[in-house]
Amino acid sequence: MTKGPVLIDLGDGEAAKPDIAPAVPDISDPPQGAAMQHVAAIATHRPSRLARWFWSLSIALVGFIVSLAAWDYVNGLLARSPILGGIATGLIALLCLILAVIALREAAAFGRLRKLDRIQHSATEALAADNLVAARGVITQLTALYAARDDTSWGRAELAARQSEILDAQGLLGLAETAVLIPLDAQAQREIEAAARQVATVTAIVPLALADLFTALTANLRMIRRIAQIYGGRSGTLGSWRLTRSVLTHLVATGAVAVGDDLINSVAGGGMLSKVSRRFGEGVVNGALTARVGVAAMEVCRPLPFQTRKKPSVSGLVGRSLTGLLGRNG
Repeated sequence: MTKGPVLIDLGDGEAAKPDIAPAVPDISDPPQGAAMQHVAAIATHRPSRLARWFWSLSIALVGFIVSLAAWDYVNGLLARSPILGGIATGLIALLCLILAVIALREAAAFGRLRKLDRIQHSATEALAADNLVAARGVITQLTALYAARDDTSWGRAELAARQSEILDAQGLLGLAETAVLIPLDAQAQREIEAAARQVATVTAIVPLALADLFTALTANLRMIRRIAQIYGGRSGTLGSWRLTRSVLTHLVATGAVAVGDDLINSVAGGGMLSKVSRRFGEGVVNGALTARVGVAAMEVCRPLPFQTRKKPSVSGLVGRSLTGLLGRNG
């Protein structure tokens, strides 16, 4: 039995040098932001005509049956006890009143969103035609829209004092954009950063199935609703869902929900993080896609198009939202 170290003769060959060895190929797929891809698919999915007819008739039938049952119940109760029948009638009437108020609020929400859309459309036409008269009409609508907003009071006063000095549509709407919309843009960007941070954090840290999908869906719905509220288009439940569908449909149509190399490599080190941790890389990409949705919501809800000011960059928003979480300064 041999004692001591065993020496292996490698012959005349050159000793191995790990420092010059070729890199191990990266065969894993880059993160694709699966949660946000599913959110886009859910929000933009339109059921078939047959399915819409099925659900419409089902809801109508159930409503008809419930109404008849309530009618028969109240009539029977009135015949047995007028006092109890009166209480039931009052409760049903109160419920109908609450439903009517909810319906009116939803209709008012749709009206506010349409008002934002009309102002934006008028501003776009005024800029395209360089129509000063139309631009002044847009300024009047914009001032009326924010008349009760304290956070735009300084900007509205500045706009009122200087608008007579400007004699072209582009300059006038540019003044309105910088004077009135700067604080609103800042609020909207903070909402986007908060939503991107939440989606990225949950995706990276929580390993539960469907947790990232639920978080991405709720965070995006809340973000879009808050952005609409910031710009004066406070929406209800149905209005928020319709606005979300419009924003995501626009993003899907333009390919902005698709993940490209520019997105992975430009935001918060997503490419490097995906090599260290698949979950962190996926979280960064989901956060970046949330930021894209937020920027699109700004473009949809903003009463004036981006002209003098550039729209926020996704990389800047994600960098600021993940500062501290990933050790990067935005």
